[in-house]
Formats: sequence, structure tokens, C-alpha cells
Amino acid sequence: MSGRKPEKSEVMADSVQATNEELRTKVMDVQIELQQERGKMDELKSKDRVVGALERELGLQAGYAQKLQLQKEALDEQLGQVREAERYNHGSPKREVVPGLGDQQDLLNNQEVEERDMRRFQLKIAELHSVIRKLEDRNALLADERNELVKRVREAESQMKPIFEKNKRLSKKNDDLLQTLQRMEEKLKTLSRENAEMSIQPQLKRPSSLTDLSHAHEEQEVEFLKLQVAEQQGIIDELVQRHVVETYFGFDEESIDSETSSMTSYNTDLTDRTPATPEEDLEDTVTREESELRFRQLTREYQALQRAYALLQEQTGGSMDAEREARTREQLQVDLCSCQAKIMDLEKALAERGQDSKWVEEKQYLLRTNQDLHEKMCALQRTETRLQAEVQDARDQNELLEFRVLELEERERRSPALNLHMSAFPENSSSALQIYCHQEGVKDVIIPELMKKLDILGDNGNLRNEEQVAVIQAGTVISLCEKWLKQIDSTEAALTQKMIDVENDKELFSKQKGFLEEELDYRKQALDQAYMRIEELEATLYSALQQEQPACREVAESLTDRQREELRLAVEKLRRQILRQSRQFDSQILQERMELLQQAQQRIRELEDRIDLQRRQIKDIEEKVYFHFFFVVRENYVNSNLTRQIFS
Repeated sequence: MSGRKPEKSEVMADSVQATNEELRTKVMDVQIELQQERGKMDELKSKDRVVGALERELGLQAGYAQKLQLQKEALDEQLGQVREAERYNHGSPKREVVPGLGDQQDLLNNQEVEERDMRRFQLKIAELHSVIRKLEDRNALLADERNELVKRVREAESQMKPIFEKNKRLSKKNDDLLQTLQRMEEKLKTLSRENAEMSIQPQLKRPSSLTDLSHAHEEQEVEFLKLQVAEQQGIIDELVQRHVVETYFGFDEESIDSETSSMTSYNTDLTDRTPATPEEDLEDTVTREESELRFRQLTREYQALQRAYALLQEQTGGSMDAEREARTREQLQVDLCSCQAKIMDLEKALAERGQDSKWVEEKQYLLRTNQDLHEKMCALQRTETRLQAEVQDARDQNELLEFRVLELEERERRSPALNLHMSAFPENSSSALQIYCHQEGVKDVIIPELMKKLDILGDNGNLRNEEQVAVIQAGTVISLCEKWLKQIDSTEAALTQKMIDVENDKELFSKQKGFLEEELDYRKQALDQAYMRIEELEATLYSALQQEQPACREVAESLTDRQREELRLAVEKLRRQILRQSRQFDSQILQERMELLQQAQQRIRELEDRIDLQRRQIKDIEEKVYFHFFFVVRENYVNSNLTRQIFS
């Protein structure tokens, strides 16, 4: 039985190793397929980005064409005004008066200038017409390219859909295999630990039957009782040597009064050897009584142990044989050597296969990957928390600004001296702040200088409480304006970077377009070769049929008219079935592509709505900032005038 345990562990280790090898092979295959799927997903995402860039460029071109159309209409309107002015000048009654020489010269000069302006306007209109035509042509080309790319994207997505499902199945299968691999690894660790325990404790022998088990248990009890008897004998000998001079012969197991007689003899000996003297103190008496009590207890335990030992010897048939012990020791040594040899063989086999190091490396790689994913998840959670905090801060600032706007509007309504008119300005013209600075003669506005002026004005002790409150509110508004201006600058930098990224994506799309055209040419060549191969096969089949024509004629003659009709109907039915299946497949692909197109259009509309909403929000924020700044500058101007009047 001792030899069967290592053999069984060896077989289990081999089976576990084979299972691990199979699982590793499956995991490698799944990883390769996942890598291929990731490559296809990246390619599909790049095509989606290219389509989005083309759509944005198409929108920009449409906006530019609309802008040119508006400029053309404005020029046409100006030209009509010039013509009306010219007709008015020609039809005026003042022209009927005979002009002088100087007036005639001025009239000629004015006519030449008007003709030159008219020619210039006509040339500009012609140029705008040509530019509009070019833009329309380019817009049409871009629309065709976009449709073609959308078509390719739909085809790619329809091809990738079963791959996505396969990817999900492979991921699930990969997880199952990883769990199985972990269970196998745990099982291998358990077997290795059991093997190590077997090698460390070779003296333990598995009993082969109930008799061996009982003998082993009895042997263990005998050894334990021997140890207890030896310990108790040592304690008794120590006590006897301390208190008794004569030798002690032990107890008689068959005598009932052995303990009493021994205790009597012991007490007699003590009485004979220690006569009662008046010099004995109380301390010796207490020590003697404790020793007697302990001696009685130990003798009782010793008697019980001797009786138990005698009973065990009767049951086991005498004491342990030395030859039997030697044989048992030799058998255990042989089992230990065989187990150690099998362990060394297993270690050599594992080292030759290289599975131990490979398994450790794969486990370390999986642990590192898990750690990286955990760190990325923590970083994303921190980023999400930070963004939520920023959004909450922006909302709070927006509410504060809205409250401040309402307060300033209420104050403006109540203040009779302030006459400020807000007017919307177009995107391409000068801003309201620039117009105000130009009207006031201010070339540049420096916020720190304004804050210093407000501090100086606030330190003035001649101001009323309302004016001091206005100065404090103006400082708060200027600090908020400075913060919003910094945010606008950062937004402008981000938009500039996005424009650069769009240009880079455009160049990348141009390169990818060339690659796609080359791939299309290659596919066309492959298709032509396939058609040529089909024609060759048809020619070969026709020649083979011509060669086998006598045999076919014999078969055809052997068939009846009914069988020929059934054969023709079966062939026709098969052809119709193949055509029907191909039509169903084409209609299914078309339906999937239409669904993908609708989803893409819905996504484009959502993105356009989101962009418009962001633009409106940015414009509203800029108008609020400009309004706050106007109010602060105007209020400072009014306060400075009041201060001058007070000091004057």
C-alpha cells in the first residue's frame, strides 16, 4: 500500500499536467483570436472616425458656401443701391440746369468712379459664382465619398457582427478555462503538498487492514504508557531517595492491601528513623505531610499504570519483538527511498517539459495584467470623481453668476444714471467689449490695475455705504470675470488642438483612402482571376462531359420521359432554392446595413445637437461676462466722476 500511494499521486500529477497543457493551448488560441478581433475593432473605429471627420468637413464646406451666398446677396444689394443712386442722380431736376465747366468735370469723375466700382463689383460677383460652383462640385464629391465610406462601414459592421458574437463566446470560454486552470493549479498544489508530507514523514505507514490499524493503535498506546511509567518511576525514585533509606520493592498486583501495607511499612520506616525530638519545628512537619500525600498519589498512579501495561501486554502477546521492529524500519526505509526516487523523476520530467517555469511565468503575467487593470480602474474612478467635482463647481458658479446677473439687472433697472444697451453681435464681427473699448478710447484692459483702482477707491473714506458696497461687488465680479476669461482661453486652446487633430485625421484619411483604393484594385484583380478560373473549370467540365457523352447518352436513353421530367424539375427547383437563399441573404444584409445607417444618422444628429447646445452655452457665458465687465467699468467710471466731484 505504501507503493500504491506514490503511483497514484504520480498518475494524478501526470493527468493534471496534461490537463494544464491542454488548457494552456486553448487559452493561447483564445488569446490569438482575441488579438485578431481587437485589430478588426481598431480598424472599424478608425473608419468611423474618418467618416465623422468627413461629415464635419462637409458641414464646414456647407457653412462656407452659405457664407459666400450671403456675401453675394449683400453685394447684389449694394450694386442695386448704387444703380438706384445713379438713376436718381441722372433723373434729378438739378441735372437739367446747364452745368458749368467745373461741375461737368466733377460729373465725369463721378461717372468714372461709379463705372469702376460697378466693374469691380461685377468681377467680384463672377469670382464668387465660380467659387460657389467649385464648392458645390467639391461638396458633391465629398458627399459621394461619404456615401461610399458609409457603405463600406456598413459592410464591415455586418461582417464584424458575427465576429463580435464569437468574441463574446470566446471571452466566456476563456473565463471558464481560466477558472478550470485555477482549480487544476490548486489540485496540483495539494498533490505536491501531500507528496512533500509523504517524503517528510516516511515513518508513517498506511495500514492495510483493520488488524494492522488496531496493532498500530495498541503500539502507540504502549509507547505512551511506557513514557508515563518511566516518568512516574523517576518521580517515585526521587521521593524514596529523599525520605526512605531502605529500598522499595514495589507493589503486589494480586494483593488487595498492597497499597496499605506499603504505606504502613513506609510510615514505620519513617518512625524508626526519625525519633520525636523536641528540636523538630513546625516547618518540617508540614513538609513531611505534603511529601506523604504526594507519595500516596504517585504510588496510586504507578499501580494503575502497571496494571494497564500488564493488560496491554496480555492483549498484544508479550513485549515488542526486536526483529519485528527491525523489519518495520527496513520496510519504511525502502518506501522512503522509492518515494524520493519517484519525486525526483517527477521533478526531472517537469523540468524537461518546461511546464513549471512556463506556468509560473503565465501566472505572473496574469497577476501583472490584473494589477494593471486594477490601477487603470482606480485611475478612471479618480478621474470620474474629479470631473464630477468640476461639474458641480461649474454648476455652482453658473448659479452664482445667474444670481449676480439678476441682481445687476435689478440694480440697472433701478439706477437712472446708467444707460446701457446690450445688443447681440454676429460671430465674425467685433465683440461688444471691443466696441465699448473703442468708443471709450481704451486700448487694453488690465484686470490687476482695475483691482488696484477699486482698492484705492474703496480706501476712500468719503464714500457712502452704498458706494462701498458697489466697489466690493465690482471687485467680486471682476475676479469672477478673470476666472471665466481664463476658462475661455483654455477652451480656445483645446478647440485649437482639436482643429489640429482634425487636420491630422484628414491627412490620415487621405492615406487610408489610397490604401483602400489599392486594396479595392487588388480585390478586383482577385475577382477577375476567380472568374477566369470559373470559366476554365466550366470549359474543363464541358470537355469532360463531351468525353463522357457516350456513357451519358446511354444513361439518358435508359431513362424514361417521366424520369427526365422529374430530373429537370429537381434541377430547376434546386436552382430556384439557391436563388431564393441568395436573395434572402442579400435582403438580410441590406436590412442590417440600413439599421446601422439609421443608428449612425441618429448618432450624428445627437452629436450635432450637443455641439449646438455647447456653442449656445459658450455664447451665453461670454455675453454674461461681457455684460458684467461693462457694468463694472461703467460703475467705476460713474464712481470716479463722483469722487472727482467730491474732491473738487
